[in-house]
Amino acid sequence: MNVFDEAMIFGIIAGLIAVIYSVAVTIWALKHDEGSEKMKQIAKAIQEGATAFLNRQYRTVAIVGIIIFALILIGGYWIPQFGILTASGFLLGAVLSALAGYLGMFNAVRANIRTAQIAHKGVKPALKFAFKGGSVTGLMVLGLGVLGISVFMLIGHSVSGLDGVINSLIGFAFGCSLISVFARLGGGIYTKAADVGADLVGKVEAGIPEDDPRNPAVIADQVGDNVGDCAGMAADVFETFAVTIIASILLAYSAFRGHGYGETALMKAILYPLLLGGIAVFTSIAGVFFVSAPTKEKIMQGLYKGLFATGIISAVVYYFFTMRFMNGVGDHSAMDYYYSALVGLVLTGLIIVITDYFTSTSFSPVKSIAKASTTGHGTNIIAGLAVGQMSTALPVIAIAFGILLSYHFAGFYGVAVAASSMLSMAGMVIAVDSFGPITDNAGGIAEMSELPEDVRETTDALDAVGNTTKAVTKGYAIGSAALAAIVLFGEYSDLIQEGLNKVGLPNLSFSIAQPNVLIGLFLGAMLPYIFASLAMKSVGKAAGDIVVEVRRQFKEIPGIMEGTGKPEYGKCVDIVTKSSLREMILPAFIPIAGPIVFGLTMGPQVLGGILLGTIISGLFVAISMTSGGAAWDNAKKLIEKGFEYNGQTYRKGSEAHKAAVTGDTVGDPYKDTAGPAINPMIKVVNIFTILIIPIVLLLWS
Repeated sequence: MNVFDEAMIFGIIAGLIAVIYSVAVTIWALKHDEGSEKMKQIAKAIQEGATAFLNRQYRTVAIVGIIIFALILIGGYWIPQFGILTASGFLLGAVLSALAGYLGMFNAVRANIRTAQIAHKGVKPALKFAFKGGSVTGLMVLGLGVLGISVFMLIGHSVSGLDGVINSLIGFAFGCSLISVFARLGGGIYTKAADVGADLVGKVEAGIPEDDPRNPAVIADQVGDNVGDCAGMAADVFETFAVTIIASILLAYSAFRGHGYGETALMKAILYPLLLGGIAVFTSIAGVFFVSAPTKEKIMQGLYKGLFATGIISAVVYYFFTMRFMNGVGDHSAMDYYYSALVGLVLTGLIIVITDYFTSTSFSPVKSIAKASTTGHGTNIIAGLAVGQMSTALPVIAIAFGILLSYHFAGFYGVAVAASSMLSMAGMVIAVDSFGPITDNAGGIAEMSELPEDVRETTDALDAVGNTTKAVTKGYAIGSAALAAIVLFGEYSDLIQEGLNKVGLPNLSFSIAQPNVLIGLFLGAMLPYIFASLAMKSVGKAAGDIVVEVRRQFKEIPGIMEGTGKPEYGKCVDIVTKSSLREMILPAFIPIAGPIVFGLTMGPQVLGGILLGTIISGLFVAISMTSGGAAWDNAKKLIEKGFEYNGQTYRKGSEAHKAAVTGDTVGDPYKDTAGPAINPMIKVVNIFTILIIPIVLLLWS
């Protein structure tokens, strides 16, 4: 058996083990008590709302997917890179990305009620259960990624050889990315429209607490946490993981082919990034068992123990694997490749720590927003914008040094290895992220079911940490997306040069001294702003629909505020479902429309500039939105716990709290819709551009 077949079998086994682990933990979790009948009714309403939304969303996206599948399939008659294998890759990537999101949601809406019930026993058992529930999503995402790529490469290699399967992998990546951008937008618009609508009328106008059962939008809000932060994030990071591995494989193929390194060296360079992901399945499962916290004050440290344990175990295992597998591959030593992988792991840790600093209630950025809230709504907004913009500096510096170091060790391939190593942490990072919506829903169920105060205190403590973990995950996803996009640009450049050389044309320069490149940079930098603007407007429109409906119910249904009248929860769920699906369409087409409108009409140099411009501006916009929005949210939570400033304590209901709610209302679509959706948007631009290179060359060569 050759090295390729051995690697594919290992990838398939690793992927299956991740899936088996996820199924086993799900079965274990479902055996736990669901609590009272009232809790079951609330949880059932959340489950039905989340399932109905995802079913309708995927039916909508399927129409787009079928059209693209047909175009790629038919395009094979004229363009060799298209055809049945690329179309099949597109279909498989889309299905697996959708499946990752669906399974993430399925698990979360069943773990929430059980977490609320286990919270009777205290923080330690509730934390362990909620995190294990989150680990199902994390390992499923990692496992499906490794399994899907391995199976596709194994079958594609047997059908079309190495050249054929490598060329068709871009279809797999495009399928993942297309579903991801729709999942991020649709889920993000849903969750924030419901949240903002519920807060504006419930908290601000009616003066009732968050998750109060008298609020008609409260079930829609709980559903939103799952379709946005679980399904959306799972599809997002699945796509980021798969695209990064595929980008690294494509780059390795370009960098090591035809340079006299030999067939074995070429195969090892191609397979190394995928095998890092396979190894990460085992290190992530090991990391799950390190998560534990004895008190409310140490929940975050307990989660970080699992993350950093996974990183350390990975670093050790990667060393021995790299020394054995990559020895004698190319012009660099095995140690150089290991150092590149180590850069990715260290970069993950740095981005987690930096994002935690800017979004946690323990540090000065969030406290500065809370202080600004004491002087009014306007100063809160100013402080939040300032924190968001400042939060971009350290992650970008860390990414820049990561690129510099990994390039120093192993050239552009080293950057790809660093990105792949960074994404190998996806299983544990998603586990930490999914912990957030599970505990958020658990708190909502506890509030609506009128569970004892000590239970709500436990769920509140878990939820407060979960808000920071969600921000940390988004920072990680965006940072890793930047590395992946840089690798994709390198592949675009190589493919364009190769295509031009085949027809006897000289190489293109992507120097900013070239006016076409400069034009492309400006146009590319524009796209994330238009995308974010449309996403924010979409949330505003959908939230407006909810505000009108909640006001109507408060006015027309007698006894809601007294607790004798029952709100029509289903009406809000239905309204926000229809609104979010309608509003996600336009922004989702921006990353496809940009390359078509400007690239095909203005040429490959402009298109290259568009890729770079999108990466650079998208990175800054995404980080500032996600970190700034999370800081706004946690400033509100800090005041709700009791915030002392200038000899006065500010709590719920104070003017400072009202200002903080306004900031959180602005920050919600920042951190949960527009900001994180820019992550897949960047990669859709890059992947779609690589996909249409044959058309670009046909028009411009």
